[in-house]
Amino acid sequence: MMRAIVTPPVLSPAALSDLKAWLGISTSTDDAELTALLMTALELCEGFTGTMPLTATCEDTVPACGAWQALSARPVQAITGVWMLAVDGTRTALEAGAYAIDIGADGTGTVRLRAPGDPARAVVRYTAGLAGEWSALPDALRHGVIRLAAYHHRARDDAEDGKAPSAAPPAAVAALWRPWRRMRLS
Repeated sequence: MMRAIVTPPVLSPAALSDLKAWLGISTSTDDAELTALLMTALELCEGFTGTMPLTATCEDTVPACGAWQALSARPVQAITGVWMLAVDGTRTALEAGAYAIDIGADGTGTVRLRAPGDPARAVVRYTAGLAGEWSALPDALRHGVIRLAAYHHRARDDAEDGKAPSAAPPAAVAALWRPWRRMRLS
């Protein structure tokens, strides 16, 4: 399964203000870099928790089969369309009766084609995310994103000295995010 973000989450100016306040920065010189760090921290938050923090529009490319298939991002808010994907990349929209969708109580979105077609793949478009805006994010997730972005901002000096920051989030960030972490048994 391959996921593409069609419409990325909107990061409000409040997020940048929160990060700048945490770092004690009052100028706008580093705003682009800080915004990029916030977006990266949001992606790492999703990777750690299994939950997309801010609402985004996504597309998953899935095998065109009759089995139920789970979408890659959670929590799914809405599944808005399904297309068959030809080998040459052209899409053919499916009628609503040609597929079944389900959104579970835990936010897991699933889709099943009722009559799989000739193309081997289908594209599913959906909206997923825990909160529509920065201020609506739970405090622990929001504060963890700020702390992680600040950690990476401060770690840039270490990177110049040849020391790479750890791939895992710092313990304080992990502690904030751990209650939101989705665990899967394999």
